[in-house]
Amino acid sequence: MNAPKSPAGRAPLMSLDEALADLLARVEAMTAEDTVATFDADGRVLAQDLVSALQVPPNDNSSMDGYALRAADVTEPGQVLRVSQRIAAGHTGGPLEPGTCARIFTGAPMPAGADAVVMQEDTIEVGGDIHAAHIQVIPEPGQWVRRAGEDVTRGAVVLAQGERLSPASLGLAASLGLAQVPVRVRPRVAMFSTGDELVMPGDVAPEAMKPGNIYNSNRFFLRTLLQRFGCEVTDLGIVPDQREATVAALQGAAEQHDLILTSGGVSVGEEDHVKPAVQQLGSLDLWQIGMKPGKPFAYGTVRRDGGGACHFIGLPGNPVSSFVTFLLLVRPFLLKLQGVPASRIQTLPLATTLPAHFTVARADKRREFLRVRRNAAGGLDLFPNQSSGVLTSMAWGDGLVDNPAGTTIANGDPVSYISFADLLA
Repeated sequence: MNAPKSPAGRAPLMSLDEALADLLARVEAMTAEDTVATFDADGRVLAQDLVSALQVPPNDNSSMDGYALRAADVTEPGQVLRVSQRIAAGHTGGPLEPGTCARIFTGAPMPAGADAVVMQEDTIEVGGDIHAAHIQVIPEPGQWVRRAGEDVTRGAVVLAQGERLSPASLGLAASLGLAQVPVRVRPRVAMFSTGDELVMPGDVAPEAMKPGNIYNSNRFFLRTLLQRFGCEVTDLGIVPDQREATVAALQGAAEQHDLILTSGGVSVGEEDHVKPAVQQLGSLDLWQIGMKPGKPFAYGTVRRDGGGACHFIGLPGNPVSSFVTFLLLVRPFLLKLQGVPASRIQTLPLATTLPAHFTVARADKRREFLRVRRNAAGGLDLFPNQSSGVLTSMAWGDGLVDNPAGTTIANGDPVSYISFADLLA
């Protein structure tokens, strides 16, 4: 499909794919490391490979409650074997006497000589003077036995440098005996909103709101998203719609932070001061993207007095635009900044093809991300108001339809669905 034509004298908008590639090419991973308790490392990025100093499990053990035995000792169902010992988890039994079995419990080490476990549901215990068990099945060697090292072998790289730690990987690190793990330092992010119309919840009661005022919703979800993606956040609040105040906020933030994230003020209005302020203090390298919502996205750098520069990302002020551009552009930027290799960063998570249970009769000239929700019939419902100011659509929806520029959608058409769960993972 041909790119949409631009108004005379204006360069064509950069595509989302081009913007993502450009953005990631401009960020280098931070190299500073920290050591944190494994309990506190969820979401952090590994600074070094984790190499196992042991094998897991350390020895052959039973995966069932039942009886450990030699498979060759049971040649027919109903055979009776004397129970020669009892082995609980955390205890070690002696060698298994030929022609006997050992009562064994899940996780307990296999006694020497035993090569199979029959679970207790397939046995009948016999009491009296001789403690024995009727073995109701013919066992196969190795059944219900977890082999030593089948999970982790000694010397193996279990978790690789650059991996973002999850609850499962923290459990894996703990299984290797690691109470602490080496991680990349958290990116230091300064955030602020612009707009004289903004007020904070709690400062003004709803019934006392002046005409034209709105509550600053962006501040709440952006701060939460930054923290979810491993950032140390300095919240600078709301900066007045004044050029001098914007310049001062950017200058101060650049000195002690790795990234400045703003919301609002990057469009072309007379009260949009962020864009010219960044240009005054550094450079604006990326501005406006051919996507909807989220066109007025900006990236640049702000010089530091002592040398070097701080990354700057400006998000649109409309809440849906701000939320969507964070998920699609800021998220991969932050992952790379923290040391996740580019090869592991899904700039856009793999989409699922699902039927649209809605219509879009009018094609947009930009690539559009529609707020949708999966329904019980296996298709997607569309939120009725797709305005970039309607944050309800993000709370109601569970994902986005990635609709190419110039494309209409008829009821039943297959569309590309990206879940919020994948974008936030």
